[in-house]
Amino acid sequence: MNKKESMPRPTILVVDDNESIRDTLEAILKKDYTVIKVRDGEKGLSIIKEREVNVILLDIKLPGMDGIEILKKVKEQYEDIEVIMITVVQEVETAVNAMKLGAYDYITKEFSYDGVVNLVNRVIEKQRNSKELLYLRSEMEHYIDIGFIIGKSRKMKRVYDVIHKVARLHTTILIMGESGTGKELISRVIHKEGCKANKPFVVVNLAAIPEHLTESALFGHEKGAFTGALKLHFGKFELANEGTIFLDEIGELKYDLQAKLLRAIQEGEIERVGGNKTLNVDVRVLAATNVDIEKRVRQGKFREDLFYRLNVIPIRLPALRERLEDIPQLVNFFIDRYNSEFKKNIKGMTDSAIEILSC
Repeated sequence: MNKKESMPRPTILVVDDNESIRDTLEAILKKDYTVIKVRDGEKGLSIIKEREVNVILLDIKLPGMDGIEILKKVKEQYEDIEVIMITVVQEVETAVNAMKLGAYDYITKEFSYDGVVNLVNRVIEKQRNSKELLYLRSEMEHYIDIGFIIGKSRKMKRVYDVIHKVARLHTTILIMGESGTGKELISRVIHKEGCKANKPFVVVNLAAIPEHLTESALFGHEKGAFTGALKLHFGKFELANEGTIFLDEIGELKYDLQAKLLRAIQEGEIERVGGNKTLNVDVRVLAATNVDIEKRVRQGKFREDLFYRLNVIPIRLPALRERLEDIPQLVNFFIDRYNSEFKKNIKGMTDSAIEILSC
């Protein structure tokens, strides 16, 4: 699998007609960031149409279109890009007014090394925190108690053995099993036991997303990409960056989107709907299905190359009827849980009741 060793660094675009200023800012920032330099606003706007840019250092006085005009255009079209104005001391008031138009802050042309580095670092951290907040809101919708994974049967022990062996690998895993067998729970355990445990874990139930919104949900969309796209939307792959994405009901994915998912897995690249910039993502993909994917491949409903990319490590979860010996442990788990939740003191179930459940 063609995985990148490290994520691309944030990109800083410097727009200033003074070559010395451009070179100095590049020298200050190039250790931690990718720096692109241009001398006028028109060129700057063309760059952000082609490249993913995180922060723009923008001179107020530019030939042709001035910095305030550029700022307005950026904020109208690219809400996620932060802009730091560059000004001379005599024009600080203009820079302050620019902040009212959406600029994050400003620096004067007598800037200090530490001042610039600290300011840019704060902006990048703010952007990361914003994405994490979006991720956390999404995650709360899917929270499930990992403690629910229970079973000492031979079949469940085989599942645990596989998890133990593969959790720390970066490979894709296909989890197969009937509805209710705990596919999402198993995926959470794999994430928790893996090397990305402190990174995002994002759940996508493909069967629950309206077909016309699936691409946007996965890969995001740009403002104005379609009717109702009133602002930039980060897709689940961006929210899961450096972490894990769990694609439930993968067999429901539309055929025309399967190629884009394959590209995301294989190359670590995505594009938002309505955009033409390639975004790099580092995401471990766990997928789950309750249908026979191989049968769908034979029927021409699922791409064979995507199936093999997903099925690098297969895990099959047994239904409860295949592991009846786990029922007593499950019963005790639920009794303990609901005793705590409802302030009860139920001691357990009779052997005859357990026997009936196990039939």
